[in-house]
Formats: sequence, structure tokens, C-alpha cells
Amino acid sequence: MSEQIGHLSLAEAQAQLQPWTQLAPAISSAEYQQRIEHARALLRTLGADALLVNAGTSLRYFARVPWGASERLVALLVTAQGDPLIFCPVFEEGSLDAVLAIPAAKRLWEEHEDPCAMVAAAMAERGARTLALDPGAAFAVHTGLSRHLDAQAIVDAAPVIDGCRMCKSPAELALMQQACDMTLLVQRLAAGIAREGLGTDELVRFIDSAHRALGADDGSTFCIVQYGHATAFPHGIPGVQHLREGELALIDTGCTVQGYHSDITRTWVYGKASDEHKRIWELEQAAQAAAFAAVRPGVACEDVDRAARRVLEAAGLGPDYRLPGLPHRTGHGCGLAIHEAPYMVRGDTRPLRPGMCASDEPMIVVPGRFGVRLEDHFHVTEDGAQWFTPPSPAIDRPFA
Repeated sequence: MSEQIGHLSLAEAQAQLQPWTQLAPAISSAEYQQRIEHARALLRTLGADALLVNAGTSLRYFARVPWGASERLVALLVTAQGDPLIFCPVFEEGSLDAVLAIPAAKRLWEEHEDPCAMVAAAMAERGARTLALDPGAAFAVHTGLSRHLDAQAIVDAAPVIDGCRMCKSPAELALMQQACDMTLLVQRLAAGIAREGLGTDELVRFIDSAHRALGADDGSTFCIVQYGHATAFPHGIPGVQHLREGELALIDTGCTVQGYHSDITRTWVYGKASDEHKRIWELEQAAQAAAFAAVRPGVACEDVDRAARRVLEAAGLGPDYRLPGLPHRTGHGCGLAIHEAPYMVRGDTRPLRPGMCASDEPMIVVPGRFGVRLEDHFHVTEDGAQWFTPPSPAIDRPFA
């Protein structure tokens, strides 16, 4: 079909899938401790005495505990002085010991006990009155704490948690780079095995198995494969489609390496592109490039979104979120969560800083017909931005 699309058999693609050898190092114990100290500094700025980090990506960030939240409270309490305290069910102690990466005193609770009361008691022991609560915590956690603390003494910890997590360290960037490199290879092979009649379900299975073969944490973290008119829906529509000559294919997928995400989208044509396909694809490419060119320290996040929209509006698309045009933000932060602060969208006035990472994906939707999304991620440097993956050169040559 072309040098990059439809030129591989399934066996040829699978032969290129070997365990990844250039492994990024794990986050060091010293870096975890630095994160705790950074959180303490931001707590002082916020005017709070303690930080409670619930199970989820932020607990992984501060303590390497990779558990998701459940109805049982697992949380880390950071105060101005002393080792952090970690609250956990008694029966989970062994599992906790196997993953905990920081010195922390354990406060274990039995099934009939109230862990929120234990958090309040621990705060009293350390003279802490105001609690900054992880914004990712369930409302039930806030309700439980409010039974033992003045509700007005519970504040939003977003300035602390986002303030720590938004700017990635060199070690974090290396893990994200590995994840992106893996997914870019998977995208190449997925385009390579394209053939007439290929089902979206078959391609999703291949992409997941490819991520697993390379050594990603757990296969694909997500996978969207859409053909033809279905590409006009940013996150796809149900049902299996089969690839036909002259159709666009949109593949959006990613994986994690030690919890850190990749997220890459490619849109390419199977066969010969129509003039309209080429026009919209090239506008998408120009909008993505304009957003990237706008990135530098001190620039507001919303200005990156504005740069992409200017390109589209000059071509008669939009304005704003109107279709044909760009129906969503230009980009989102990425790290231990697939979507996290900051966001490249109007209203996010935070200035970009070195180490911030975000997607650049100003998708164009032509309703009822097709859509084009090109998504690569960048990180902010001292004087601009650097891609994790090189953008697509052409509609029939999706890889540099």
C-alpha cells in the first residue's frame, strides 16, 4: 500500500516485538524524599498544617504505592515535622510493605474502626489544625473527616499536589520517553499491518499485545481505533468497523512504564486520500505546529490553545468549539495520570514552566464525515519545547 501503511504481514510485525532493552531507571528513594519536602514547602505557602494524600496516582507519586482508591481508606498524612504517617487496613500491611518507598509510620486500622478518626487524632498529636485534602479523594473521605474536624479546616490540596506533580524531573521525563518510544513503535506496526477489511477489534488486540510484548506495565492503558466516518467522533463510537480503500484511520493509544503514561494519536489514509482529506490533514498539522511553536516558559497555557485555533479560524473553521473545527482543548498535562494539570485551554492562565508536559492535539472534526487528530506530547524546556515523539510528516507517511 505504501512504505509505512499496509506493507507488513502480521508475522513480520510480531517479529519486531522484543522486550525493551533501553530501560529508564526507577525513581530513586532520594527523589521520593525530595517530593515530600517540596510538598511541605507548598503546604506552608498554602497556610495549611497537614496534607492528606489518598490512594491513587498522587499516593504513587509521593510514596510509590500504586493502589487505586476503594471504600477502605489508604492515605498518607504529611505534616510539618516527623516522618509521614500512612493509614492502611491491618490485613493489607504486608502488601503495603512490599511497595512503600519512603520512611513512614504506619497507622493500621481494623475493619470495624474509623480511619478518619485516626487521621484527626494524628493531626492533634502533631498540633495540625488545617488539613489540605487531596482533590482526587472521594466525597466520602471528606464526609468522614468532617465528622472529626471542622469542615472549614479542610481545604483543597490542589495547589500542593499539582504544584509538585506538574513539573517533571529528569527521571520522570526518562520514564515518559520510554513509554512514548514504545507506543510510537506500536503505532508504526499497527499502520504496517493495515489491509482491506481489517477489523478495528483485531487492531485493538494487536496493539494491546504489542505493548505487552515490549514490556509495558500492563498492555495498552487505552486504545481507540476508528475508520471512516467514525473518526469524526473524538473518542470513537461503539461497534466494529472494517477498513476500506480511501478511508482515514485514527489510532489513539498509550501504555505506562512504572506508572508514567504515553498517549499518541496518528491519522492516516488507507490508499489514496481525497483532496478534502489532504486539506484538513494539513491544517491539523499546521495547527499542531503552531501550538508547539507557542510553547516557552512564562507563556500562559491558554495561549498555546489560542495559537492552534488561530490557524484553524484563518482557514474558515470554528470559531471556538464550533464545527467544522476543534471541539475540545488543544492539550492536557500527562504523567502518572493520563490527563492531569496543566491544560492547554482557554481559562488556564498558569504560566508554562520547564518540566511541564502536555499533549498537542488540536483535532479537527468535520461532522458526519471524518476527523483528523495528530497527537504528540512535549515537555517545556528553558527556551521552548521538546517533543517526546516526532510529529507526522504526511497523511500517507505518518511517521518521521
